[in-house]
Amino acid sequence: MIRAMIFDLDGPLVDTEPLHFAAFNETLAPLGIVITREDYYGRLVGYDDRGCFQILLTEHRVSSPTDKIEELIQRKSVVYQQLIEDTELLYPGAFEFVQRCAQRFPLALATGTLAHEAEFILARTGLRESFVEIVAAEHVLSGKPSAAPFLTALERLNEAHGARLTALSARVGEPRPGGKDTIEARQCLVVEDSVTGVAAARAAGMKVLALTHTASRADLADADLICEGFATVDLDQILRTLAARP
Repeated sequence: MIRAMIFDLDGPLVDTEPLHFAAFNETLAPLGIVITREDYYGRLVGYDDRGCFQILLTEHRVSSPTDKIEELIQRKSVVYQQLIEDTELLYPGAFEFVQRCAQRFPLALATGTLAHEAEFILARTGLRESFVEIVAAEHVLSGKPSAAPFLTALERLNEAHGARLTALSARVGEPRPGGKDTIEARQCLVVEDSVTGVAAARAAGMKVLALTHTASRADLADADLICEGFATVDLDQILRTLAARP
């Protein structure tokens, strides 16, 4: 039984990967590093900024001390922020799907983007109030494909869930139920679009719905369910399909 949902931001909900791609290339140009579209979408989508810069600097044999990585992250953030300010971001049907999910489950965001970027995008698209928690790049030590972003999101959802139960118990004058109300990883459905994201959700022990916005069906084969986009997503059918599986 699904009791919570965790969304990635870039790729599943908003069409921002082309903007990240452009921002990475502009930031890396002074170092003589160029990312091809095939390389970015083939293996780098899903990594947070730190992971992406670390991979590229290492491969190009450029010294990558922590302070240099942090400087690149900040420079790239400035470029990216300029790009997203005047761009239509949401994929068709994303707003409606998130709204339907939020009516039934607590939602969290687990994204490799920076927190202020995620907050800006959610506020601009009108989706901020749908999400109970946001886990961004700076909130975890290891980004995807590590399970850390999703497990941190689940931990925060449970903290919020526990606080809600405590408040409810206080209002009705009854003791709060015990640990059985903790949401488990296997009761979470992740919405992803990248191989890295699917691997991270799997490592966290969660179910995965993958959208083919940035990767092919073949590449996303490890997901529980795969859809072309939100126009073909039926939440009730997804829940029935997952409930029928062991």
